[in-house]
Amino acid sequence: MPDDHRPRKPGQIPTNLRLLMVMEEVVRRGVAVKPAALIEALGLPKPTVHRLLQTAEAEGFLQRDLDGRSYGPGPRLRALAVQTISSEHLRSARLSILRGVAEEIGETCNLATADREGMTYLDRVETEWPLRIQLPIGTQVPFHCTASGKMYLSTLRPHILRSIVTARPLEARTEHTLTDVKAIQKEMQLIRERGYSTDDEEFMSGMTAVAVPVWDGQNKLLATLSVHAPMQRRAIKSLLDCLPALHSAAKQLTQLHADDQD
Repeated sequence: MPDDHRPRKPGQIPTNLRLLMVMEEVVRRGVAVKPAALIEALGLPKPTVHRLLQTAEAEGFLQRDLDGRSYGPGPRLRALAVQTISSEHLRSARLSILRGVAEEIGETCNLATADREGMTYLDRVETEWPLRIQLPIGTQVPFHCTASGKMYLSTLRPHILRSIVTARPLEARTEHTLTDVKAIQKEMQLIRERGYSTDDEEFMSGMTAVAVPVWDGQNKLLATLSVHAPMQRRAIKSLLDCLPALHSAAKQLTQLHADDQD
């Protein structure tokens, strides 16, 4: 809902819409939100906002952040978002774009979205090569060592990025996995500058990948578009040649989403 359509004054929001408005405001901000910010944004009484947050948390639509006071999307709200993105008419159009870029590149292409613990594959089109990497739809992969995950991390504010990569020890999935926080922060800056991310056998030995962002209408990351391949067929330098096709398809996906919001 556009900002100029959002009620602001107390009493303007119907009772049956208040919980939806709270969840919408949390999602719109893209970061964990404190109750005080919701009270100011929505113009609702403090007891009402706290009651709505408690209800949303109890039902799994929102969950508390690490500080114990802020709220972010919960598992049910994230699942709802994925299911909404996967509505049939949108999915048919997305798959058509994915098939086009996969055929042009000749390798498996994936569309992934960020979840709380990692990136989840939303859609994919498999390569026709018999030798392929099996990562089916619904698979969740880590942030720190995958092309899609690193693209997501690169879009975060510095303090949020640091909180994610320092929350627990980072697992070295291969000998090439970056686990040093400063090294990861440096690479995220590089990704922001060049507009793409890579996985050079960091998640899985023998696998390479490249990812680009798919933005929404507010210039926030909607998803990542990536291609991956076995190392023996496509080294990372070879996959970089696919960037023009990936960026072109990402623009189409961004436009598809924007048109659906009109």
